[in-house]
Amino acid sequence: MSPKPADDDRCTPILRERIRALFRHLPKALVGEAEAIHDMRVAGRRLRVALPLLATKPRGRRVRRASALLGELTRGAGGSRDLDVSLALLDDRLHELARTSAELQTLRRRLRAARSRIRSRMAEAVLDLEIATLRRDLRAIVARGSERLFTVLLRFRVARDRQGEKLLAAMGAAGDGFDAEGLHRLRIRCRRLRYLGELAGGLKGQPSEAAAIGIFKELQDRLGRIHDAHVLASWLEAQAAGARRRGQAALAEEAAAQQVWFLERSRELHREYLEAAPIELAGRGIQAMGGARSAA
Repeated sequence: MSPKPADDDRCTPILRERIRALFRHLPKALVGEAEAIHDMRVAGRRLRVALPLLATKPRGRRVRRASALLGELTRGAGGSRDLDVSLALLDDRLHELARTSAELQTLRRRLRAARSRIRSRMAEAVLDLEIATLRRDLRAIVARGSERLFTVLLRFRVARDRQGEKLLAAMGAAGDGFDAEGLHRLRIRCRRLRYLGELAGGLKGQPSEAAAIGIFKELQDRLGRIHDAHVLASWLEAQAAGARRRGQAALAEEAAAQQVWFLERSRELHREYLEAAPIELAGRGIQAMGGARSAA
């Protein structure tokens, strides 16, 4: 094999840095630090996007196994992160209310306890993963070297077009309807395109995808706020149902009242998202990444 051109050398350092970022945050995430959990998930997702683009054997056994383990790792920490955000939202709500009550404090204590339990389960689940296998596979992938820059950019274009088409099709199918799970899936697609844009900007050595990254981050954040409020509303709904079964009328009433408030907040955020013309916005993002405007 002929030597790689000098400009291809930028691929391997990016891959190494994404691997280092993941394992830099893992120890603190395992002991339940909220920001470390978030940073670990972000690093894992960025690495998972990068692997099939940068690796010399994107469909090889090691890449497929590493991608699968990264998916399990980031999903395993998802519940903990959701409850971290839910607790912050509930605290903000309690601060806004001009009253407090034993029932509200009970709900907060239960949410904190639920977060503690899920953090413990997350740590156990992560420890059950084959982290040593993941490390060995990633070391072997890096030792093999990254693909040539020209090939990586070709792969990026294919991934951009495929992910862009899927996002626009899903947005079109969603229409104006409020489907929390469907909106969450749209958020995941926006996030993938954002990470693709970040990777492409790093590979080209210039912030050429900065506009696209900003657009997909905006969409991701809007959809994320809808999701966060809905997650808390669902938790409160379950608390209200449980309190009714136990004959705790006052607690059930308070949980139901807050559930209605957060559900309406989620729907309000959805209306704001629709007012932002998301399909047009996503189309501009794809164009800013070099995709065809006609894709929108």
